[in-house]
Amino acid sequence: MERVRKYSMPAVIFHWVHSIAFVLLAITGIFLFFPGASVLAQDSWSRLVHRAASIIFVLGPLIQVVANRRTAWESIRHAFTWGKDDVEWALAMPSYYFLAEEGSMPPQEEMNTGQKLWYFMLLLGGPVFVVTGVLMWFFKNTLPPEVFQISLVLHDAVFIMTFLVFLVHIYLGVIHPLMRQHGGAFSCILDGTVTAEYAKSHHGKWYARIKSSGR
Repeated sequence: MERVRKYSMPAVIFHWVHSIAFVLLAITGIFLFFPGASVLAQDSWSRLVHRAASIIFVLGPLIQVVANRRTAWESIRHAFTWGKDDVEWALAMPSYYFLAEEGSMPPQEEMNTGQKLWYFMLLLGGPVFVVTGVLMWFFKNTLPPEVFQISLVLHDAVFIMTFLVFLVHIYLGVIHPLMRQHGGAFSCILDGTVTAEYAKSHHGKWYARIKSSGR
């Protein structure tokens, strides 16, 4: 079965490191968020894990940008570039995702509209995570109570939205019937490659371009 490379191995490693850090932040954040779960956070181990994971969560993207600035800025440009294909994708999304009707989806580039939404969420939510997290971590005892409370609400609100999109991201990338039918995107986060069938069905414009260029 023909396979095409979509991501480099450094990008695959970065994806796993960032994802694991996010999952650790989610789990330990839940321990901190719900009073009933405080028994799971005895001796403040969850707070330490949360802070360590937050450092990885922030440093990971910064290292990726420095190490591969061209690819990083291309990804950011794609995330903020919207057009007719994205509107058509949004209109076709319900029948595709809920009824598995693939023919309604327009051909997409290397980053399809769903991936743009996920990337967009991280780009907007990330700075909120960082700023509010820094305020609560380093200035907890000096912040005015109202500022601390606002930071806490913003931190939790962005987490809830991001975590829900994260779950959708996993479902659509790995579990959805059409993903499994075409070999899915799971292999993409293992070795950076996807099947040609998947590339044609989910990133048709990108696949046609790389094939015409001889890649």
